[in-house]
Amino acid sequence: EERLVESGGGMVQSGGSLRLSCAGHRFTFEHLAYGWFRQAPGKEREGVACINAEGEPYYKEFAKGRFTISRDNTKSTMYLQMNDLKSEDSAVYYCATAAWFRDCTVQEGWSSWGQGTQVAVSS
Repeated sequence: EERLVESGGGMVQSGGSLRLSCAGHRFTFEHLAYGWFRQAPGKEREGVACINAEGEPYYKEFAKGRFTISRDNTKSTMYLQMNDLKSEDSAVYYCATAAWFRDCTVQEGWSSWGQGTQVAVSS
């Protein structure tokens, strides 16, 4: 299975912004849902935001109002704009794909997980 490719992570001060990108597969991208997940040291991987094939977003509570998920089917790329970052947002961020989702949770049959991109927020 071909992996998705994340990019855009880095180190930023509290209150700063980052935009993550997730490059997908050209021939299947527009037909699938995509999600962003994160895993901090010692914690389980958790959903952040997901977007279905129609472009409808779903956000976990902590992401609402600060993060924006979007997709550009012409570029086979999904994005996560993160604003007002907090130290608790520090984690490795992963993207994955699925035919559909309901609650944007890790258990919903996601595949093609990328290798992740590190986000570090200093207070």
